[in-house]
Amino acid sequence: MSNQTTAGESFSASGIGLHSNTPVNVTVKPAPAYTGYVFRRRDLNDFEIPAAPQFVSHVSYATTLMKSGVMISTVEHLLSALLGSGVDNAIIEVDSLEVPILDGSSRPWVESIQRAGIVELEAPRAYLRVLKQVEVCENDRRISIEPSDRFRITCEIDFTHPLIGRQNYDITFTDGNYSREIAPARTFGFVEEIEKLQENGLARGGSLENAIALTRDGLLNSEPLRFENEFVRHKILDIIGDLALCGMPILGHVHATRSGHGLHTMLISTLLRDREAWEVIRENKFEKVALTP
Repeated sequence: MSNQTTAGESFSASGIGLHSNTPVNVTVKPAPAYTGYVFRRRDLNDFEIPAAPQFVSHVSYATTLMKSGVMISTVEHLLSALLGSGVDNAIIEVDSLEVPILDGSSRPWVESIQRAGIVELEAPRAYLRVLKQVEVCENDRRISIEPSDRFRITCEIDFTHPLIGRQNYDITFTDGNYSREIAPARTFGFVEEIEKLQENGLARGGSLENAIALTRDGLLNSEPLRFENEFVRHKILDIIGDLALCGMPILGHVHATRSGHGLHTMLISTLLRDREAWEVIRENKFEKVALTP
């Protein structure tokens, strides 16, 4: 599609927050062109928080947005599903402080989007085209983005666990392959770290229904891995959700090595601050036109 899109109709989901363990209801509603993704706290007089880099607050084990002291946390899986499915505009109504974790992947969100349908709006879609390489690093962790005519991610993770080890995955997003190759990949955690996380107010809603729980030499879940390399695929899912904060689809090649939410959001902020590193274009089947940002 060369025009902006939104959901064909509203859809809802309910669950618990992975970190807060609080029940939450979400309704995703169609939105006009140029809305982007906007969270609306129904429990706080419909206070709105745009999904944008300047509102990133915390990035410890999840991406949290905050505006005027009002927060919405763990936004990355839903944003990943919207961007990965090609939905440009949505109002996301939430009645608590955290988006529900559902099954730990973005597949339930993608399935809801597919049932609701996607409609084209009467406004051109804008793309952020990367013009030069931008990189951010933190010790042995790094993420960069460089010019490409497609949206592509090359990711590497490395964990000293027999089910993970070093995993690499490279994907160029085309023909709806996000829903098949990335959306089903679940979040994961290590059982030996859960107590410490919970002491710090994290992972209080984690369970075998919404995460892969890793012991020292295996996993607790009865459900097998959905992919042999499900762990690196989930990292790519997170990267897409954090890059959705850019506000438009990206044309660029991301390279990530042992990255996390902090580096993902830092990359977007660093990229957008460097005005020579990108341009906004309108692209369709017949033309590629530069726009004034």
